[in-house]
Amino acid sequence: MITTMQASHWEAVSKIYEEGIATGFATFETVTPSYKDWNSAHLQQCRFVALKESAVAGWAALSPVSSRCVYGGVAEVSVYVSTKHRGFGIGKKLMLQLITESEKLGFWTLQSGIFPENLGSIKLHEAVGFRYIGKRERVGKLNGVWKNNLLFERRSNVVGVD
Repeated sequence: MITTMQASHWEAVSKIYEEGIATGFATFETVTPSYKDWNSAHLQQCRFVALKESAVAGWAALSPVSSRCVYGGVAEVSVYVSTKHRGFGIGKKLMLQLITESEKLGFWTLQSGIFPENLGSIKLHEAVGFRYIGKRERVGKLNGVWKNNLLFERRSNVVGVD
């Protein structure tokens, strides 16, 4: 079941985020932020958790890409699934909910930056209509190692089409 993320989900959400950090190819983050910091970095809308037998199995949220009003319909995707729940379509369900709800709110573009090693995330994004648009080479260091980032975007078919 996909439901709106609540502050009470943070403990489980942060543990899943820690699993992503531990892979070394899910995020540039090296430590899980506090809820206060995470909350201020993400939009208040379009925050979801996947519940399996009342346990949080994954989460998805949007972050603004810019404070400039012209980018008000563009957001960056975060989607994470717990290690023990991968391979069951939970990420896809979260992404489809994120897409549906973001379009209801007027978002015309969703984008993601993905490490090339994160093949599962690449496949997930492609499966829900994201397209590869380019590569940022050596865009940042993670644990002292330069990392590339692949850029993916999904343009809405219902918002911003005119």
